[in-house]
Amino acid sequence: MNGKEIIDSLLKNKKAPRMGLYDSPWGETLGAWVKEGYPEENGKPENPADHFFFDMECAGGWFDWAPKQGVHELLQETDEWVVTRNGAGAAFKNWKHKAGTPEHIDFHMSTREIWESDYREHVKPCESRIGAGNKDALIAVRKKNIWAYYGGLGLWEYMRSSMGDLVMFEALAADQEWVLDFNKVYTDFYKGMYGLLFEKAGLPDGIWVCDDLGYKNGLYCSPAALEKLFAPFYKEIVDFFKSFGLPVVFHCCGGIEEAVPILIDCGFDAINPLERKAGCDPLRLAKKYGDRLAFIGGMDAVTLESGDRARMFREADALIDGMKDLGAAYIFASDHSLSPLVRYSDFMAVVERFWSKATY
Repeated sequence: MNGKEIIDSLLKNKKAPRMGLYDSPWGETLGAWVKEGYPEENGKPENPADHFFFDMECAGGWFDWAPKQGVHELLQETDEWVVTRNGAGAAFKNWKHKAGTPEHIDFHMSTREIWESDYREHVKPCESRIGAGNKDALIAVRKKNIWAYYGGLGLWEYMRSSMGDLVMFEALAADQEWVLDFNKVYTDFYKGMYGLLFEKAGLPDGIWVCDDLGYKNGLYCSPAALEKLFAPFYKEIVDFFKSFGLPVVFHCCGGIEEAVPILIDCGFDAINPLERKAGCDPLRLAKKYGDRLAFIGGMDAVTLESGDRARMFREADALIDGMKDLGAAYIFASDHSLSPLVRYSDFMAVVERFWSKATY
């Protein structure tokens, strides 16, 4: 079976002849790896999906989600960072030459009245929101016979990127009608945009929805709030994708164990990245939910950064063998992504270790 068939089988049937492989090195990481001997192609680091024989790869799917289309207002700039305001009225500070989480600076959408008067009517799907290159990206990944997915943010990230954390959390507690309205408007938008994307660029093999609902100590909101305010819309979105025959992965950093039963009820087929430092135990989750979910990730990124290869092998063996013993549908990957602190030679050694043990 090729990579596409392996991932399809793991996600749809919860079984396959072997486990899958996937990861996401940062751009900075690939640059550092080149100095260690990582190959280049046309002056750029080789695509890691090709180099490590990953079974899946993102093939686009991103679009302009902000209410006011095409807004990218420059507010401040130095040699190191830039502050811009987007079409949701939100200002973020980003590094120019390295990766990092954007710093929240200012949010215009601070009340329901502002949402209704200045932004709500602009949240409409249209073809011009789709970026160039999606069709070519999908064709390129398909040629590799691996699982080509579209990835994008979900409702939680749209909301916090529009209102900011403080206003969003206040609304979750004190103005739930606003939250419900926001999610309904964006659910309709989401389905409309993906319908256009499928029509114009083609149908992928599956979808990744990226919503970081948790942090190191657990969920940002109670399971009851998540179930009431977000789950019905997640289910509607998942049902939409499944009407096209597409499995759906939910990417969520942080400690999300309390949310897993809710995500299962919404119809998601797999969860990622199973962040160890936030308390997510992949084996515990697989033991409880392995008949209903596939699992992607769970290899402690801190261990991969440690330089201690014996420790890496111990943890990789425990994870791979444990998933195998449980009969869980598993795709081996880090529990977040690969920072520049991970050495190329160490990650290659762990990948080779995986391939030696990948067969169920």
